Amino acid sequence: MTQRSWSLADELLQTSGSDAVAAAPASTDASARTAQVHDLYSDLVQRSKTAAGPSGSSPTAAAAPAIPPRMPATLADTGLTLGQLAEMVLKLLYMHGSLVGQDIAHQVRLVFPIVDEALRFLKDQRCIEVSGADLVGRVSFRFALTELGRVRAREVFEQCRYVGPVPVPLEQYITQCRRQTVTGVPCTPATLTAAFSESVIRPGLLDEIGPAVCTGRSLFVYGPPGNGKTVLAKGLGRFLNIFGGEIYIPYAIQAENTIITMFDPVVHQTTDEGDLARKGILPRQSLSDSSTLLVADTPCDLRWRRIRRPVIITGGELTLEMLELQKSSTSNFYNAPLHLKSNGGVFLIDDFGRQLVSPRDLLNRWIVPLEDRIDYLTLSSGRKLAVPFEQFIIFSTNLEPKDLVDDAFLRRIRHKVRLDPPNREVYRKIFELLCQQRRVPFSDTVIEYVFTHYYDLGRAPKSSDPRDLIDLADAICRYQEHPFEWTEPLIATAAARLFHQV
Repeated sequence: MTQRSWSLADELLQTSGSDAVAAAPASTDASARTAQVHDLYSDLVQRSKTAAGPSGSSPTAAAAPAIPPRMPATLADTGLTLGQLAEMVLKLLYMHGSLVGQDIAHQVRLVFPIVDEALRFLKDQRCIEVSGADLVGRVSFRFALTELGRVRAREVFEQCRYVGPVPVPLEQYITQCRRQTVTGVPCTPATLTAAFSESVIRPGLLDEIGPAVCTGRSLFVYGPPGNGKTVLAKGLGRFLNIFGGEIYIPYAIQAENTIITMFDPVVHQTTDEGDLARKGILPRQSLSDSSTLLVADTPCDLRWRRIRRPVIITGGELTLEMLELQKSSTSNFYNAPLHLKSNGGVFLIDDFGRQLVSPRDLLNRWIVPLEDRIDYLTLSSGRKLAVPFEQFIIFSTNLEPKDLVDDAFLRRIRHKVRLDPPNREVYRKIFELLCQQRRVPFSDTVIEYVFTHYYDLGRAPKSSDPRDLIDLADAICRYQEHPFEWTEPLIATAAARLFHQV
């Protein structure tokens, strides 16, 4: 949201004579205020590093879920001013025409007594009026814009078109990141093995990646393609979800009078639909069969969503611009970059070295964040924000590492793992597990055939080959309207198509 937008709210406050003016931040020099807030961000993130101890494991590490952000009881608890909340209400009414008081509270994700402060203020300013009511009280009043309200709402909307749950101050977001960092998840051979129980990996691999998980540091994975780099990333995400619990992410954050949207339903898997349905925010018919209607014991700030720890995968499409704040020229608010959305989870850079951006430029962009766990994002005004860099990053490549990175970068990535082609025993276990998962018959004849006709003749096996072979065989059977059965003609046809040389 721009400075002009906040100024409009300040004008309303100054003309109101309301005691709420005292809740607004003191008018200090903007640059000094920025420096103070920047120091606060850096201090909070630094304390999240030191609190984990020298080994990278929290002294009180446990498999308990992250502590949820508490429900604000007052306007001051939200980190917003009355003017900021009033502007959000104006935009809501501008978009919807009229709303019942409780619906406004649901839209901005605050309890009604806090929202009612803004409603009373806007009514005193003749910006809204009551167009209808039941006997329940103000929560059931229907509010609509007056002519003056529509003018002011249009101005506010043109300055920033973000409408929805009110944002969370950046310092509150950083505090929550400290509670749910990846370095606080206890990792042992037993817990890591349990997380990879549905995958087949070579012996000793977990012992190589376990120390990287304990430190929460980045991991460099290299080797021929198709040997489980993506499976490894998803397995680590499953480990974090099983033993690290669910985490919380805000719909949006506010920093430097700017709104940055954070929650992304494309990459964030929510787990709180039951709670929201119980509170009347989501309709019950929108729940999946696995959803529950149990409400957490601790009232949670509804401006946050409870999610599984994210696993975000990006490949050759990655550019430097995607690692910066994305501002819409028409909406005038920002969208968070992918690595910020992956805080508390796993961020896999697949096919490293094949991106549109050069490896050197990408690594230079992240040298400081990888070392200090703090990233710096630049606003269109030129000001920088210090934000947490608290995800488990995996660089995955099938190219030669020495051709991509220099020693300085490899020093910052302390953990390196090579994924080689599977041997016959591991290949058989992968094939057997996939047959169980796909509910197709298992046959040693398939293993014997592909090794005799292809792998033993010089072709390197891949961990992905069993999956592709089963998919091809299943497609052939369905096309020919035959039941699935591993016959020699079927095996030969599927293998020939899989290993066809172009």
